[in-house]
Amino acid sequence: MSQFLCYYHPFRLHVNIFDTANEQFRVPDSVVSRPPPPSSSHVESADLVFNFTPSPFEFWITRRSEAGGVPLFDTRKSSLPRTPIAPVNATDNSTALDGFGLVFEDQYGSHPIYMEHRFNESTNSSQSHGVFLMSSAGMDVLLLTPPESDVSLVQYRMIGGVMDLYFFSGPNPTSVVQQYGELIGLPTWQPYWGFGFHLCRWGYSNVSETREQVLRMREANIPLEVMWNDIDLYHALRDFTTDPVSFPAEDMRSFIRELASNNQHYIPIVDAAVAKQRNSSDIYNPYIQGAEQKVFITNPDGSEYIGQVWPGYTVFPDWFASNTQSWWTEALQNWSSSGVEFSGIWLDMNEASSFCDGSCGSGIDIGNVPVPTTSLPGQPGNLVTEYPEGYNVSISGPSGNITVNGTLTYGAVNLNVPPYAIHNGFGRLSIHTLATNATHTPGYAELDTHNMWGLMEERTTHLALQNIMTGKRPFLISRSTFPSSGKWSGHWLGDNYSKWQYMYFNIQGILQFQLFQIPMVGADTCGFQDNTDEELCNRWMQLSAFAPFYRNHNTLSALSQEPYRWDSVANASRTAIAIRYALLPYWYTLFINASTQGTPPVRALFWEFPDEPELFGVDRQFMVGRDILVTPVLTPNVSSVDGIFPGRGRVSWRDWYTHDTVNASIGTNTTLSAPLGHINVHVRDGSVLLLHGMPAYTTKETRAGPFALLASLPESKEAFGTAYVDDGESFPPGPNTTLVFHANLGQLTAKSEGTFEISQKLEQVTVLGVKKPSLVALEGKNIASWEFFESQEKLVVSNLTIDLNKPMNLTWM
Repeated sequence: MSQFLCYYHPFRLHVNIFDTANEQFRVPDSVVSRPPPPSSSHVESADLVFNFTPSPFEFWITRRSEAGGVPLFDTRKSSLPRTPIAPVNATDNSTALDGFGLVFEDQYGSHPIYMEHRFNESTNSSQSHGVFLMSSAGMDVLLLTPPESDVSLVQYRMIGGVMDLYFFSGPNPTSVVQQYGELIGLPTWQPYWGFGFHLCRWGYSNVSETREQVLRMREANIPLEVMWNDIDLYHALRDFTTDPVSFPAEDMRSFIRELASNNQHYIPIVDAAVAKQRNSSDIYNPYIQGAEQKVFITNPDGSEYIGQVWPGYTVFPDWFASNTQSWWTEALQNWSSSGVEFSGIWLDMNEASSFCDGSCGSGIDIGNVPVPTTSLPGQPGNLVTEYPEGYNVSISGPSGNITVNGTLTYGAVNLNVPPYAIHNGFGRLSIHTLATNATHTPGYAELDTHNMWGLMEERTTHLALQNIMTGKRPFLISRSTFPSSGKWSGHWLGDNYSKWQYMYFNIQGILQFQLFQIPMVGADTCGFQDNTDEELCNRWMQLSAFAPFYRNHNTLSALSQEPYRWDSVANASRTAIAIRYALLPYWYTLFINASTQGTPPVRALFWEFPDEPELFGVDRQFMVGRDILVTPVLTPNVSSVDGIFPGRGRVSWRDWYTHDTVNASIGTNTTLSAPLGHINVHVRDGSVLLLHGMPAYTTKETRAGPFALLASLPESKEAFGTAYVDDGESFPPGPNTTLVFHANLGQLTAKSEGTFEISQKLEQVTVLGVKKPSLVALEGKNIASWEFFESQEKLVVSNLTIDLNKPMNLTWM
C-alpha cells in the first residue's frame, strides 16, 4: 500500500491511498476531470491538516484553526467505541459493527459524499466540512452513532478501487457545496424554458392523445411549457423510432411544430438499451451501424453482451469506445430529421437496467425465439391498485376524489400493514442490470465502471445535442447519476410512488442533489407508481412549483393525473405556477450562480442559518435561494401546517400573497393557515427581487412582459439583490447584463453592467418596511402614481416605464 498526500489549496485536502502495483481501478480523468495539482504548497497555510502514524498506518484530519479540537475524520482504532455493537436492524446482522446503519440507498446513482455540520455549544457557532470518496466501485456507505457514544462512525464497504478521498473545509454548508463543485465540475447552464411546467405520462397511446393534453391544458389555462412522450412513442419499443400507426413521423413533426409556434417545447424518451437485430430482414440502423462500428459492450470473450429490456433482446452502448460519440450523435440527428424535432432529451433506464440475468441472449438464435415480454402496468397480474395512505378504494371507489357522495375519502392507515419497508437489494449484482463481467473498451469490467454508465451517456448526449442544435443549450433529464453528472444533465428522482410519504421524500431528494452539484432536480409530481388522488395531487402540484425541475408524470394504466382533471388541482396549479413564473428572474439568477460558482439554488434552512441548532433537522421546509421560504403541506386532511421561521426574531418574514409580517414564534414552530390549494411562501427581509410583472402561459410570453421589483427592508433598512439577464437559450457565455439593486432609508437604486439589451420595462416597484412618505421621486422628479398601505408598511409605485439598461434612482421622503 502507498499513500499520496496533496494540499490543493487552503480549502481542499486530497488523500489518495492506493495499491503499490497500481492494479486497482480508478475513475479515469477522461470521465471525471479534476483540477491539476497545485503549483505551490499550502501545507503550512491550509486549514485542514493531515496527521498519520506509519505503523500501523492510521490517519486523522484536523483543523489548524481548532488546535486540540475533535478530528473531522479519524481512522485510529483508539477513536472507535467498544465493540460489539448490536445490529441497528435486529433482523439484519450485517448492520452490526462491523456494520452501521445505512445512510441512504440511492437506487439510481452513486454519490459517496457527505457533509457534516458541527455546532459548538460553548461558542454558539458552527462549522461544516465535507468528505468525498472518488470511486465508481460498488459500495455500502454506513453511518451510525452508537448508543452511549459521543462520536459518529462511517464505514465504506467497497468491492474494488482505491481510497481516493477529498476533504472540504467549508466552513459553512454553502461553501462545502461550492468546494465540491470546484473539484468535480459546475452544473450545466439551463435554458430559460426548462424552468417551465412539464407534462408527461406513460400511456399517451398516440399523437392525438398527446395533442389532446396540450389542448386541455390550454382550455384550463394551466401553463404548459414542455410536452413529453414515454416509450409509447416508439415502434416496437425501439430507441430513435416512432410508431408508424400511432405516432407517424410526419404527424409528430407537425405536432412538434405546433408546439413551437405556441412557444412550447417537446422532449422524448431515450432508453439505455438498443434493440438487437433479429434477422437480416430486420432493418434497424442504430443497431446495424453500431455493430459495424463496434460501439457495444461485450462479454469477456469479445462477443456482444445481450440483455433484455422493453424491445426484447438488447445491446448496450460502450461509452469508452472511440466511435460511440459519433454513432450516438448520428442516431439522434437522424431521429430529429425524421420528424421528432426535440428541444431536449429524457435519458431513462441508464443504470443500465436489464430485465434478465447476465448476457441472456448469447448463443440464442434470436430470429427463431419469441420476443421476451414483461408484464406491463394494467395487464393481468400487474394491475395498478394502490392509492395514497388513508384512501380505501374498497370503500370509496377508484375515482381518487376527496369526497364521494359528500363523505371524506380519507381514513386511517391499516395498522396491520404499516407503510414502511426496510432497504433490500435484488440479490446478486447482475440482477436487473448488466452483469459485472460485461466488458468495456479498453478491457474495463462492468464491476468497476457500472456506476459511471449514466454519467457517460449524459456527457455523450449533451455533446451530441450541442452538435445538433448549434448554439443552443442542451436540456437533459436523466435517471442515473454520478459525481459530475450535473455538468451535463439534470435529474428526476426516479420512479416514486403516489404516497404522501414520497412527497415528503421529494424535499430530501432535492436537497441531496444540491449537495451533489446536480441542482436541476425534481420528483414525478403527484407520484409515478400507483394511483394518485385529488388531495395529494393538489398539494404536490403546489410543492413542485418550488422545485427546480417541475414535471407531472405517472405510469401506464394508473388514474390520470394531469392537473386539469380536478377543479381544485387546476386552481392550485394556476396559483402556484403564477408564483413560479413571477419568480423566474430569481430562479434563473440562482442557476447562473450555480453554473459559475457552485452555489446551491435550493437550500436547507440551516444552510442559511448555520448557528441555529433547532433548524438542523428541518426537512419539511426549504429555501429557494436566500430569500424565499417554502412551507408545504405534507399530510392529508389538514387545513394548517407548522413551520419554523429562521432568524430567532432578528429576521422578519413577510407573506408572499399579502405582504403581512409574520408574527412568528422564536426558535419553535408557528402554525400557519393552509387550506387546500394554498402553499405558504414567505419573503426574507433584506431582499430585493426582480420579478416578471405579468406571468403568462409560457416562459417566452412571460419574458416579453414587464418587470416588477419587490424590496423588503429589514430594521437595519438595507436590502440587496441581483439579477442576471440574457437571451435564456444561447450556449454560454453570450451577451448578458447583471442588474444590482440596493435599497436603504428612502432610496432604491439599480445599476446594470453588461452588453445584453433589456427590452422589457420595469413597471412597478413595491417596497416593504417603510414609513408613509410625503413624496416619491424618480431620478429627482416627483411622481404621483404611488400608493401606501399602512398595515404592511408598503409603498407601491406603479405605471412606470423604467429602462433597466440605465441607472435608476427611486427616492421617497
